Formats: sequence, structure tokens, C-alpha cells
Amino acid sequence: MNQKSPQRTQNLIDETTPIKLPIYSQIWQCIKHFPSGLAVGSKNPPHSSASATAALISASFGCFYMMVNQHLTVLFKSWDEFVWMLGSWIPGSHNANKLFGEIGPYSGKETLLLFGWLFSWFWLHNSWKRKNINFSFMFFWIAFFLVAATLMNWHPLFPYMPLMPTK
Repeated sequence: MNQKSPQRTQNLIDETTPIKLPIYSQIWQCIKHFPSGLAVGSKNPPHSSASATAALISASFGCFYMMVNQHLTVLFKSWDEFVWMLGSWIPGSHNANKLFGEIGPYSGKETLLLFGWLFSWFWLHNSWKRKNINFSFMFFWIAFFLVAATLMNWHPLFPYMPLMPTK
């Protein structure tokens, strides 16, 4: 019988030698402690919340602005052509090959989203310099713009919106 006694087994484990974990365990240990690293904070924390608030609200405003333009392009053909012309810089906006298709006026709507996002970010950032913005104010406007943009995309609320592209 070659059974080891419990005392003999304990002597085999050397507690002074560090255990080398496999790479996936090391990655998991880093991910597991990720939020605690944020709680430590920065050595140079920002003095106001305006920059972050302007960035977050302007992103949701860009989504809202794109949906407003979606409705305007459906209602007004001339606006649709103008928006498509604005987005002609995006590859695939106009494509003569039917096999690959084209994005069409959606390229212009993406362009207007980009303009709305960047302009509102610039304007909000300059308007709120060095101010502390309340979290509830920020949350309200982000939620408002995102919910409004989502509802504007919902066909039953706007029956004139086509379910499928008409072009």
C-alpha cells in the first residue's frame, strides 16, 4: 500500500512558491477586478462634469436628429434628394452596379447624424464650460432623445413611414 498520510500530502504543497496561473485565468482575474480600478480614481480628476455630459447628451441628440431627418425625407422629396446629395461622399451612396446595390439617401442621414452630433457636442461643451451638471439632468435628456428616436422609428406611431425602402 502506497498511500500518503495527510501530513505527508501537506508537505508536498509549498506555500512559498507563487502559483503560475494559465493565461485565461490571469485575464479573468483582471476582468473580475475591473470596476474597482475605476473607483480608485485619477490623480488629476476633472473639475466639472460638463465635458462628459456634453459628449453623452450630444450622442443621443445625434440619434434623435437622424430620426427627425428620416421623417422629413419621407415627407418631402426635395429634402430627400438634398440629404442624399450631402451623403454622396460616403462610398456606396451611389453605385451603378445593381449587384452590389447602394446605400441611397441613408448616407445623407448618416452625414446629418454626424453633423448634429458634432455640432451639439461643440455647442454644449462651450455652453457648459466649468459647470457641474446634475446627473438627473443628464440622464433625463439622454433618455428623452433615445426614447424619442426609438419611437420615431416605430411604424404604428407614424403610418406614413414605409416598412421597406421605396427605392
